[in-house]
Amino acid sequence: MARLPFSNDIRTLRFLAGEMTQGELGDRVGVTRQTIAAIEQGKYSPSLEVAFRIARTFDKPLETVFAWADDAG
Repeated sequence: MARLPFSNDIRTLRFLAGEMTQGELGDRVGVTRQTIAAIEQGKYSPSLEVAFRIARTFDKPLETVFAWADDAG
């Protein structure tokens, strides 16, 4: 399966938030731990609603959590 054309800093943000687990984040945003793992690994694209919920959980702007991959790189 090809990686999605964007990256995210969810794993780092979880660590900085007191080593929050994928399950804890999933509970906060209303998805499963497996969904969070797939988003972190770039295997699944979250809905816009879930992306905003993740960003809000960390009190960060959406563009701080998710970034479009640079095509030049």
